[in-house]
Amino acid sequence: MSDVINQAVTALAGKMDGGFDGSVKFVIEGEGSIMVDGDGVRAGDEEAECTMTADAETFEAILDGEMNPTAAFMSGKLSVDGDMGTAMKLGSVLS
Repeated sequence: MSDVINQAVTALAGKMDGGFDGSVKFVIEGEGSIMVDGDGVRAGDEEAECTMTADAETFEAILDGEMNPTAAFMSGKLSVDGDMGTAMKLGSVLS
């Protein structure tokens, strides 16, 4: 597992208050993937209601609050596949 994934899991876990009502997989291009669901945040590559894909720089900017997840999606820096409602719920947690 890459350092980027380890750091992202820690950062995401800090923003989440326990689990998440739904399941989302974050794919960080060239690094790996992270699962966010009712069990919390962890490195993993399982099926999810929604898959979000971005490069490491975009993902870091979203976690740091420098980039709004909706703005990243609208500008094409973040792609979303699956349930958009679940993506929006998680986006509100991150922003």
